[in-house]
Amino acid sequence: MKRWKKIALGTVGAAAVAGFAAKDYVLLHLPGWLAPRVHPFREIAWQPGPARPLLPPAQRPPNIVLIVADDLGYNDISFNGGGVARGLLKTPNIDAIGQQGASFAQGYAGNATCAPSRAALLTGRYPTRFGFEFTPTDTRFAKTIAGFPSKWQYKTILDQAAVDHDPPPDAKGIPTSERTIADMLRGGGYHSIHLGKWHLGGERGMRPEQRGFDESLGFIIGAQMFMDQRDPNVVNAQQDFDPIDKYLWANLPFSVQYNGGERFHPDRYMTDYLTHQAIRAIDANRNRPFFLYLAYNAPHTPLQALKSDYDALSAIPDHRTRVYAAMIRALDRGVGQVMQALKARGLDDNTLVIFTSDNGGAHYIGLPEINRPYRGWKATFFEGGIRVPFFMRWPAKIAPGTRVNGPVSHFDVFATATAAAGMKPPADRVIDGIDLAPYVDARHQPMPRRTLFWKSGAYQAVRDGDAKLQLLDIPRQSLLYELKGDPTEQRDVAAANPAEVRRLTALVRAHDAEQVKPSWPALIRSPIAIDRPLGTPPRNGETYIYWSN
Repeated sequence: MKRWKKIALGTVGAAAVAGFAAKDYVLLHLPGWLAPRVHPFREIAWQPGPARPLLPPAQRPPNIVLIVADDLGYNDISFNGGGVARGLLKTPNIDAIGQQGASFAQGYAGNATCAPSRAALLTGRYPTRFGFEFTPTDTRFAKTIAGFPSKWQYKTILDQAAVDHDPPPDAKGIPTSERTIADMLRGGGYHSIHLGKWHLGGERGMRPEQRGFDESLGFIIGAQMFMDQRDPNVVNAQQDFDPIDKYLWANLPFSVQYNGGERFHPDRYMTDYLTHQAIRAIDANRNRPFFLYLAYNAPHTPLQALKSDYDALSAIPDHRTRVYAAMIRALDRGVGQVMQALKARGLDDNTLVIFTSDNGGAHYIGLPEINRPYRGWKATFFEGGIRVPFFMRWPAKIAPGTRVNGPVSHFDVFATATAAAGMKPPADRVIDGIDLAPYVDARHQPMPRRTLFWKSGAYQAVRDGDAKLQLLDIPRQSLLYELKGDPTEQRDVAAANPAEVRRLTALVRAHDAEQVKPSWPALIRSPIAIDRPLGTPPRNGETYIYWSN
């Protein structure tokens, strides 16, 4: 009898465990199951411009092409002698934009995560000026991250009160009171096109086709599959140590939509699809001034590469590194094809091309050198999280090989693009960026001393000249670095310079007073070890920060 009781209890216990596992599986996959249907592929027709140019290209305002990569690490391109897998991957087409135009050695993201950074880029303003402080997520995502086992990481903190009062994800975006680059340029006679990632609001009035873009083809949410994960032409790399990765693989669709219409499957690998459509859009608009915002989602997770790109990198032994490198290979190929399309249509000389990444490389992919030589990752204000590739090419105005050493920021793109189009910045609001043209043209003025700020909840940073202060609250401490002699932030000199800490802290507080309350709350505080990627064992005495999102 005892034996049967043990068997019965064991059976019940196993059933209970299976029940909990099934419940977790359902909760993890529920958002994907409830997502709108994705329709079969269909071709879209870009709105055609004039059949013939009204003016020769040299006599009309410059076309403006803004190319933004997603989570591209500083060391992911070969421009500075680096590249993925210690240079086994080269990025000649991305590098060429900087080599044939201007490169900014100290290019900074507007924030350390994608959505606030993009908000800064498109408005020319600190996103905290209009409440866009945190990256939009939903409550299921936050609960998944907070509920993940804490092996090899500190425990994520869930703010249940914020979860209980969180607005829908689509309601989190740039308020309609703000003006985007597309708003400005369309008002100046440009045809404005958005391709790829948005992540700046999905409710009526916040969508790209309602924020100055005449046409939008892409996805509103922050990430997307690159291909059906079961496709024989795709190679996948999943990270079982990363809760974000688990959520994405369970829920992301492979889809795009045109001007808010039905979602449909692209007909090829996402990076190649966006490139192909960019070339078609350029062709449709070759006879009128256009603004193209090409927002690739590469190399953001999920890590998926074309088998052809993966096979071409057989010298890289590690599977995850090789998939990641293959994604960047496709990104570089796409940039090259877009640049060639401009040249083939005679638009090359009078087109301003800007290339950057929304923030630094992410720790959660588990690769250690993507932001080398800088410390830190996406979602930190160490240089690895906010120092990004930043190139400008405009043959009619910028000499090849121009190198600018002073700090520039994403919100300079707004001022630079509108000035290139012959427009003045809006007079009814503060524009935090500056026009970069005087620092890259023949006069080559020296960059002015600048003070730049970053903020996510209680975690803040300021760079004033070459001094950089980070203010942490978990644990509460101030980190001070002198970037001129210590650009990789190895030596914290806060203890030896209390007066400088007080001065910079006062700058942060004064800047705070000009910002507004966040439009939605942070749902979680996620711990990030500065000197190691996720999926690796902790080290004694390591530095880490808690990121609000």
